[in-house]
Amino acid sequence: MTSAVSSNASDAARRSGADGRNVWTVVLCWITVMLEGYDLVVLGAIIPVLLKTHHLGMTAGDATTVATLSLVGVAIGAVLVGPLADRLGRRLLLIGSVVLFSVFTLLVPLAGSVTMFAVLRLIAGLGLGACMPVSLTMMSEHMPAQRRARASTLTMTGYHTGAVITSLLALQVTTNWQVLFYVLGSAGLVIAVVQWFRLPESEAFVRAKEEPASSRVPFTELLKPAYLRAGIGIWVASFMGLLLVYGLNTWLPKLMNDAGYPVPTAVTQLLVLNVGGVAGLVLGGYVADRRGIKLTTLGWFAMSVAMLACLSVRMHSDLLLDVVVFFTGVFVFSAQVLVYAYVTHFYPAAVRGTALGSASGIGRIGSIVGPSITGALVAAGIGHPWGFYFFAAVAVLGFAAVLTLPGRSGAGQEESLEPAAA
Repeated sequence: MTSAVSSNASDAARRSGADGRNVWTVVLCWITVMLEGYDLVVLGAIIPVLLKTHHLGMTAGDATTVATLSLVGVAIGAVLVGPLADRLGRRLLLIGSVVLFSVFTLLVPLAGSVTMFAVLRLIAGLGLGACMPVSLTMMSEHMPAQRRARASTLTMTGYHTGAVITSLLALQVTTNWQVLFYVLGSAGLVIAVVQWFRLPESEAFVRAKEEPASSRVPFTELLKPAYLRAGIGIWVASFMGLLLVYGLNTWLPKLMNDAGYPVPTAVTQLLVLNVGGVAGLVLGGYVADRRGIKLTTLGWFAMSVAMLACLSVRMHSDLLLDVVVFFTGVFVFSAQVLVYAYVTHFYPAAVRGTALGSASGIGRIGSIVGPSITGALVAAGIGHPWGFYFFAAVAVLGFAAVLTLPGRSGAGQEESLEPAAA
């Protein structure tokens, strides 16, 4: 009797400890992704002030270079972190990435030249780019397989929450743009300290490291037939998805203004878009776990095509415009994240970090291409409606890429990426 009670108490203690570790993982990974969302719009928020005050003699061309180098740093960081996370562990890589990003973000306001400003943003981007793929990997590995889509989409709500926070804070600090960087860098260092004491290592990674070396999947396995088909589809879909996310976040207000909407209405649409993004992430994860990740991602890209095509038409009702922009955010932003959810479900733990890092890194190229092409359309005077035609065509390509993805997990795993049979 006493032995049974003792055993039950021990089991309860273990479950309580596991629940506590899971809570810390969820919270800390979410906040880490929120920091990247904050950084997503921070530069766009301060560029008008930098140019107006001629800070460091910065020109529009200089600002474009700084923005591009920031994204290049993020892309490189995302690609490099995968193999390191699979070799050294998720926990240390995430903490180190947050520290690197935070320290160099704090140094940005102290830059004495445009060149130094750009270099600091580039290095900060290296750390920032590593944060999202590692956070998504850790979240997915702390969830049961049947809830991995929700793990990815829940984590990414932090991304758009951070973007909203930056937008609101930027309206308050106006010309004191340095505050935005000090807040971001300081918050990152605080989070890194908490991660050091509270963030557990991924149990899936620990188990993978304990397996015999012969049973581990090397990086080159991603290029073999078992994974190559999925890899190509994932890379293309990720490229198209992030092209849409960054293209819309960068140029939506200008495209709306070119369409004839007043500036306040055009700027408000950016907030509506990101609020829709948060709602779409919650909905998308729930639907994907119930109906299948691949099928849901196809539906989300298809709806993105429809919503983006609708935005090419001038609407005379503000309410109708708000509804269309909201649902554009719902489907466009979560379609991209569902691609990541597919990655976390398809690949085994031994190579999951590498696969997610490659998907994120190649997608980052799209994040650079999207704003550049849209900017060229705006400069040519055809931003509206051709900017939305371009975005709709990109969503079609994303749909086609997802259509090529295998319906079942790789490496002989049994999990299905399609909806369960009734």
